[in-house]
This record gives sequence, C-alpha cells and structure tokens, in this order.
Amino acid sequence: MPLRLVIGRRSSWKLAALGWALTACASPPPAPQAPPAPAPAPAPAPVATAAPRPAFTNPGGMWMPSQMPQQAEVLKSLGLEIDPLLLSDPKSSVLGAIVNLNGCSASFVSKDGLVATNHHCSTLALQRNSTPEQNLLETGFLAKNRAEERSGGPGMRLSVLSSMTDVTAKVRPVLQSIVDDLARKHELDRLEKELVAECEKGRPGVRCGFVALYEGLRYFVVETLEIRDVRIVWAPAQGIGNFGGDIDNWRWPRHCGDVALFRAYVGKDGLPAEYSPDNVPHRPPSHLKLATTPLAENDLVFVAGYPGHTSLLSPSVEMREVVHEIYPERLAMFDAYLGLLEGMAKDDPQIAIKGARWMRGFSNYRIKHKGELEGLERAGLLQKKLDQEKALAAYIASDPKRNAGYGTLLADLENAYREAQKTRVSDTALEREMLMPRLLFAAYRIARMADERQKPDAARDPAYQDRNLPKLRDELKAMSSQIYEKLDRALLKLALQRDRARSPEARTPALAAIAGTDTSDAGLDRAIAKLFEKTKLADEKARLELFEKAKPEELEKSQDPIVRLIAKLYPEFRAVESRRKRFQGKMLIQMPRFLEMLLAFKGGAVAPDANGTLRIAYGTVQKAPPGAPGHEIGAFTKLSEVVAKHTGKEPFDAPPALLAAAKTSPSSRYADPALGDVPVDFLSDLHITNGNSGSATLNARGELVGLAFDGTYESVASDWVFLPTTRSIHVDLRYALYLLQEVERASPELLNELGVSAR
Repeated sequence: MPLRLVIGRRSSWKLAALGWALTACASPPPAPQAPPAPAPAPAPAPVATAAPRPAFTNPGGMWMPSQMPQQAEVLKSLGLEIDPLLLSDPKSSVLGAIVNLNGCSASFVSKDGLVATNHHCSTLALQRNSTPEQNLLETGFLAKNRAEERSGGPGMRLSVLSSMTDVTAKVRPVLQSIVDDLARKHELDRLEKELVAECEKGRPGVRCGFVALYEGLRYFVVETLEIRDVRIVWAPAQGIGNFGGDIDNWRWPRHCGDVALFRAYVGKDGLPAEYSPDNVPHRPPSHLKLATTPLAENDLVFVAGYPGHTSLLSPSVEMREVVHEIYPERLAMFDAYLGLLEGMAKDDPQIAIKGARWMRGFSNYRIKHKGELEGLERAGLLQKKLDQEKALAAYIASDPKRNAGYGTLLADLENAYREAQKTRVSDTALEREMLMPRLLFAAYRIARMADERQKPDAARDPAYQDRNLPKLRDELKAMSSQIYEKLDRALLKLALQRDRARSPEARTPALAAIAGTDTSDAGLDRAIAKLFEKTKLADEKARLELFEKAKPEELEKSQDPIVRLIAKLYPEFRAVESRRKRFQGKMLIQMPRFLEMLLAFKGGAVAPDANGTLRIAYGTVQKAPPGAPGHEIGAFTKLSEVVAKHTGKEPFDAPPALLAAAKTSPSSRYADPALGDVPVDFLSDLHITNGNSGSATLNARGELVGLAFDGTYESVASDWVFLPTTRSIHVDLRYALYLLQEVERASPELLNELGVSAR
C-alpha cells in the first residue's frame, strides 16, 4: 500500500491534491510498562497447543487508543497477556514505539533508533540513492555499519506521537455560529493556527497538528516529536521486497519480503536536527521486543499504526459518486499513465528510477480500486448503505425533536454534493494531473509562497506559515533527485492530451494557456518544448531563491516560461481552492449532524473513520475464508513456495543468495516446526487500509511478530463496509530475520542490536 490517494468527493475536498500523497501541552500520567521480554532465543521452539477459545467473529474497526479499554474483555478472551492500558496510552512501552514514517507506519525496534517498516515504504530513499549504474531499487541496500547508512533525503520525516487533546469545545460552537460556508472554513483555519501555535510555543522539537474525528464531531490537537534525519539501513532486493509484483499484489497466497530498516538521527543535544554527519542515533523511550515463540493460526494479533482514510461512516451520496464516477475516472487515468511510464522505462533506465514512485503507486491503486468496485458490487454495499439511510431517516422522523433538527439532513447532503459535482472533473485534473510534472509543481509552490509571503504569518494558509517553511524547503531540495526533464515533458503532454479529449466545458484552463489554439500533438510538442527549453527550475539553487524571495508581480514577468505559466494560471488554482474550501465549510456543519444521528442510531462503541491518526486493530491469525483463493493452504506461506514460484524473470526473480540459502531453510533457526520451513507471510482477519503499510503486528504479549503490508483483493471493499471475510497480509518476523542473517549476512552489530545472536 505505497501511497495514500485522496478518495471520495468529501475526502478530495479535505486535502488539496497537489502532493499526491494529543494532550495539547500537558503531560499525561506515567505510562504503564510491559513486562520485560527475554532476548530472542537462538531458535523458536514449538509450544504446546493452547486450549480452544470461544469462536470469534471480528467486528472490524480501527480504534483510537482511548477506546481500547472498551475492548479489554474481548482481548482477554482472545488471550491478551499484557495490561490493556498499554494499548490506551500513546506513551506506553508498546504504543510509544509506533511511529509515522512519511505516511507509512513503522516502529522502533532498538534503543538506538532502528525503525522497521515495509520495503515499499523505502522507494523514495532508494530512488534518491540510485543511479543507472547502481539501481538500489533493484539490488537493494544493506549498510555494513552506521557510517554507511544513507540519508533518506531532506523531505523524509519520522513522527513520534506524544499525546492527543480534545479541543472540540473550543471549535464546534464557533463554527456553528457562522452562516457563510467559506467564512466558516476560514475560521476553522484560524482556530487551527491558534491552537497549534499555542501547543508549540516555547517548545523546540515539538510538532503539533490539528485533526477532526467523526467528520468534525470532535476535534483534537496532536502533539508529536518530528525527526528530520532518517537514514536507510536495509532494504532487500526487488526480487524479495516486491516478489510477485503486480501479479501477486493484493493476492493470497503471497510470498513477499516487504520489510526495510531505517534509523532515526538527532543532534548531539538530543533534539531533532537537519541531516549532519555529526548527528547521533535517536534514543527512543521505548522500542518493541521481538517475539520469541512461534505464531500459530487462531493466535491473537493486533496492529498499531497510522491508517490513512476509510469511509465506513460516509453517506451514500459519497459512495455513489465514487462507484459511478470517481473510481472509473481514476482507473482510466492510471491506465493511461502506466502505459506511458512502463513503455518509456523499457528504453530508459532513468525513467525506471525517476518514475518508480508513480508506477508503483498507480499500479497499486489500480488493483485496489478495481477490487473495491467489484467488492462493492458483489456484496451490494451501495444498496446496504441506502437501506441504512432509509432506516436512519425513519429513526429521525420518529421523534419530533430529531425531525425538527435533522429532518432535511440527507437532502442537504445530496444538494451539497450535486453542486460540487459541477466542476469536479476539471478541478481535479488541474490540481492533480497538470502538477504531476515536478518542475510545474515546484513553480506552483513558489507562486503560492510568493502570494502568502505578502500576509502576516498568522493570516497565511496553515501550510505556508513560518513553522512549515523548513518542510517546504526540504520538499524543493528533495526534487533534485526526482526531476528528469524527459519524464516531466511526457507527463505534461499526456495530461494535455487527456484534457483535450474532454468536452470543452470540462477542460482545464491549462490547455489553452499552454497550447493556444493548436492542440494537435505536434502543437503540444512545440508548446511544451518552449516551456522547458529556457526554464531554470531544475537547478536547486534557482528554485530555492525564488521560493525565498520572489514576489507575485516578478513571477508574472519572469523570463522562465514555466514560472510565468504557473503565475498566469495561479488565479485558476486559487479559484479551485476556493470552491473546495466552500464545500468543506458546508461539510463542517452537515457531516457532524450526519454523524451525530448515525452514531445515535447505531448505538454502542463505533470506531471513527481512519484519518492518519494512531489506531489499533485486533483479530486473529486466520486462513482465507472458504472459497477464497488460497483457502486450502492455511494461514502461512513458506520459503519453499518462493523457490517453486521463481522463474528467473520479473516479477518472480528471486536473488541467487536467497535461492542458495533456501536449500537448507528447513534446518534454519527461523524455520517453523509445524511448517517444516521458514514462514514468509501470514494472513489475519485484521482491519487495515493504506497508511497501515509497515504497521507493527504484535502478539498477545505485545511483541513484534511481523509487519502488515497488504490486504486481499476480496477484502479491499472493507474501506467502505467491513466484512468478516476481510483478510490482511503480513510479512513474518522470522522471514525478515532469516533474510538479514542467513541471506544478507548482516553485521553482528546490527543483529545484536535487534537482540539476535550472530552465531
């Protein structure tokens, strides 16, 4: 699950699509600590079969830590051996180790800041350090010592949650008092800036954020430690980390070693700092212990991580728009860009490197969206959502007070979506496709900063306040390893061709601004050539100088054609943003009303939709449900199956070192006695989504047993409605350690750091 794309109309208006991509200031009580676990044994030993437990049907849910005490009895019945309070405090010895790494989930696994996550979460770091002569995306990377660990780049961020504080009482009454939708959104922005500034005041190294849960029914200030020097330690070769490629993606059985290690560094004073050779490893207050006993089917497991976005509580109007319009449009877009990039990559190694982030992301989401559409149709989930709202309407109408306050609720939502639909296609294309080329996106960042710089800091858009300037600078610096003019030209041409194919009323203003009246392919080629021939934006120094100093009127008269183009289109971008914010402002009233009634109608504990905040999902190790692919093989795959799948050609091209080591894998210290081999991946009934990539998978003792990295094709509709047949896929810790020790021959120092004897 490599990228987080914004989905759904409500969601797409929450965040600008430009990136493609909690106690405020009070100290919580001392966190409970897990009992110390012994160091990993030389070889996992078989354990006696546990007594049968009561039948368990997973209800799903990505729970906030504060909701976990409500799950305590169920967890205990499933065999939980630690204090449930360890799952409710973000600073506990369990949750304190869970981090966010550039939108992926990850976890500290050593006292010296070693971080475990997925291989696909290392793509940008590997890309940054790759050349056509040494393509680390293909060969992988292993640092022999700490001096060899390579920077993930200036844009990489690792965030450690400290706390969440409920600030609903400071926000909702103010928003409810405002009549105008756009003014309401601006007021929310003002409140966000005020609360964040209050949280960060006089606290260097602390990073605060502002989030809504239950679609604005509750608001929180989130406090984190943000580490800016993150270095890659190990990522296996593509033939391990992406074994099976798109053929196996979202499928079971799976045989993918989707694992990577990073290390967090800070300044000598222990505070976050920019990359420097003098920085030292971060010493986290807690890190996860590695499991010492084998994992088996029906065992309790849970994941802790940062799931990006789900829509289980969304209204039917949003699901209908996604099913009938947004997903079909997005699939067509993915097909178009994948066809372009894959064709170019065959003849140009640089495209394979520079375009990897797009190809892997588009391919991944293409498969997921197809699975979601099939799953939604197969289960009749849209009709179920409509039936639920019919019952909700009856519930509202059954009480005079409810009917007086909420009787028009569903009609109000329908009207709001219908209005926003009028410009959705062109607005999305302008913000997403036209800014896909890195140089055009850089020019937009520069133009926006020039505009915002004219305002006092407190009046700026939150993303462009002084507190965020280092991050924006790092983003522009990181582009140096991403920019490839040939790729940018091709992406822009395809965006314009796709725009040309739309009806005139659905086209973006970019087509005429770039090509004028000659929109033939030849005309596009000439227009694009003029843009790129004289641009200086590929030069990092030039980009940063414009970002720091440029004024709007200077950009309009710039000699740089791309800068001048974006300055010309800038009012159009702002108009799109204004429409988005007006819709958001309307939803700031309508969605809390909808959730208020929906939660009352449902009754009991309900997990909020995922929104990038820390969540916990629990369940058991389970094989695929009857009739599903792979249901006959059990809950684990094994190394001998990797060898059997190996063809010597991508995507089933296992490295020679793995094939050689596999000959003796049944006698490995990491072999499972029940399997007679090293386990590779395992299946569970946990509820996860994009953003959970790299999430620590923990056993009943709170020990690390694997990393979540995917779901099954049949389960992806669980972003909308959770089904008991949902299955998630995890790389087994034993396979990760086997790769490190017996295939990669990692240094004794790295193995010892993980608590593994080098032997």
